[in-house]
Formats: sequence, structure tokens, C-alpha cells
Amino acid sequence: MKIELIHNLTDTFEGHAQQSDNGIEFWLARDLQHLLGYTEWRNFNTVISKAKTACEVSNFNISDHFVDVNKMVDLGSGSQREIDDMMLSRYACYLIAQNGNSQKQEIAFAQTYFAMQTRRAELIEQRLLETERLSARKKLTTTEKELSSLIYEKTGNDHDFAIIRSKGDHALFGKNTQAMKSQWKVPDGRPLADFAPTIILKAKDFATEITIFNVKDKDLKRESAISNEHVTNNEAVRNTLLNRGIRPESLSPVEDIKKVERRLLTEEKRAIKNPEALE
Repeated sequence: MKIELIHNLTDTFEGHAQQSDNGIEFWLARDLQHLLGYTEWRNFNTVISKAKTACEVSNFNISDHFVDVNKMVDLGSGSQREIDDMMLSRYACYLIAQNGNSQKQEIAFAQTYFAMQTRRAELIEQRLLETERLSARKKLTTTEKELSSLIYEKTGNDHDFAIIRSKGDHALFGKNTQAMKSQWKVPDGRPLADFAPTIILKAKDFATEITIFNVKDKDLKRESAISNEHVTNNEAVRNTLLNRGIRPESLSPVEDIKKVERRLLTEEKRAIKNPEALE
């Protein structure tokens, strides 16, 4: 396929991409029909049906990727009539291309185009999730430092924070910190939080923020009083998670946050040197 044709097809496909009110990208099936070289709607509709089946087999909800809509079209007489159409996600377009006639040049291009677009979207989503987790980890570190300073200010003891945090972990997980570190196979000398999923990082941070607020508000000055406060807050957060079907101690550990941070930093440096490197 000639480079010029590839550029023309890319511009054509991207030019027909639209966005819904909430910013979700989609293509209209009637537009895609012509982009893929189908002159008859009924023939193209057969391909759509096969794509829907493939979507279902892949355990995705068809309604998330194929949305029936109606639109008005102009007639030769100057009047209009309503016809059936469909909003298609990028993944739906990919499935349609995969089930189309690969003898068509447009289909051959679309199979590669939407596969690459889908993969790029997956990479972007993964990067956003990793960035969110890194941000949550840094936020927890900041919050725990604030609590540590506050405890020292109130009790005058450097060791009280470790004791209080450990009691909070036990209240959140239903087992002590060391037991969770053993379960998650956390290396010696590394914090449990470095291997915790985002939901746990945010849960610990929320409980710690409440503790900070109440220690100040109630002017708690003894380790026992601050411990009871922190335990109560972690128990409350745990109960909220349990009520929503999330059992903290049953969650699996995730990738070492230090590795995630190094990878994101490397990708950022690469992107600065070559903006297309992450595509």
C-alpha cells in the first residue's frame, strides 16, 4: 500500500471520528460503511452483526460499543427522512474491520489502523492508572509524615507513630502489618504501601486524614488516645469497603511502586525527546 494512500486513509478515518457530549470518541456506522468500501447498508449490517457476536464472545457488553441511534438525511426532493444508524466505539470499529472482507483495500487498512488505535488507547489508560497510583502513594507519604510530626508534637516520642500506624493497619486489614507483608511477599525493609493497590492507598490516606483532624480538634495527647482514634477511623474505612464488596486483605499486591515511578520517568524523558515515542 503506497505511503500517500496510507496518509489519505488515515486522514479520512480520523476526520470521521466524533465525540459524544461526555467526550467519548465514536464513529457513525453509516460513515464507516462508506469508509470501508461497502455500498449496500444491508451487506454492511451483516458485518456489524458478526462484530457484535465477536464482542459478546470476548465478554464485553455489546451496548457499551454499539449504540443504536437515528438521524435525518436529506432526500433529492429537498425533504428529509429518518434512518437507522449506530454509534461505534473504536473497539467496535476494530471488530467490524476484522469481520469485513479483507480483499477490500479499505478493510485491510482499517484492520491495522483500529488495532493500533485500540492499543494506543490501552497504553494511555494504563499510564493514567499508574500515574494515579503513584500520586496516591505520594499523597499517603505526605499525610503520614504530617501525622508522625503531629504525634511527636503531642507525645514527645519518636516511636509512637510506628505503633499507631501498625494498629491502624491491623484495623484496616484484619491482620497485622507483618502478616500482610508476608502475604504480599513484600521485601524486607520495604513499606507495605509500596505494593498496595490504589484503592488501599486512598483508604489508608483517608483514615489518616481523619485521625489528623480529630487529634487536632480533640487535642489528643497520649499514644493510647491517638491509637484508639486511628483504629476507629481505619475500622470505619474497612467497614465501608466491606459494604461495597471489597475485602482489603483479599486484594492482590501490585507492582512495586518504585518500578512504576522509574518507568513513568523514563517514558516522560523519551516523550520529551521524541513526542511520537509513546504512540
